[in-house]
Amino acid sequence: MRDVYEYCPSFENDKYLLRLISEEDTSDLLKVYSDDKAVPFFNGDNCNGDDFYYKTLERMEQAVDFWIFSYKERYFVRWSIVDKDTKEVVGTIELFHRDADAHFYECGLLRLDLRSDYENASEIENIIKLIAMTTFDLFYCDKIATKAISEATERRNALYNLGFSVADKKIVGNDGTVYGDYFILEKDNV
Repeated sequence: MRDVYEYCPSFENDKYLLRLISEEDTSDLLKVYSDDKAVPFFNGDNCNGDDFYYKTLERMEQAVDFWIFSYKERYFVRWSIVDKDTKEVVGTIELFHRDADAHFYECGLLRLDLRSDYENASEIENIIKLIAMTTFDLFYCDKIATKAISEATERRNALYNLGFSVADKKIVGNDGTVYGDYFILEKDNV
């Protein structure tokens, strides 16, 4: 498998295309990150207080620039989720390798940010299926972790349908904050 930070693969099915984020995605992404109904489902754990609620094009441009920089620096990969019917970017998936510590597993940590009109179980399943199996190899892990708060019933249903289970551990952030509501998919259970 090629190094994801040297060559970022794209993934697609009949409905969605996942491809490396680009500056051209900024205006579509503003619709995602300014969506009042969507923002509560975004995972800002251990992100230095960023709630990912961006109301201006300038702030969205700064975020996209940071995500592109982070890819170049090998911190994480952020894919844009393109609805192939509308040609719009309707969300992002961020993935990175997280080393194990005393509190949480070694895993590929997946953050899924979607516009609220896509926050339903079938769409979420369709999107995660595109990248889940490849995550194990791309991020050298045997587990995928993702967050779904209790109010995210559609997201939780999708995760259960995909074989995820509730994590029995919590993440402790750099500042000592404890984060819960994580789900785990183990490679052996796929």
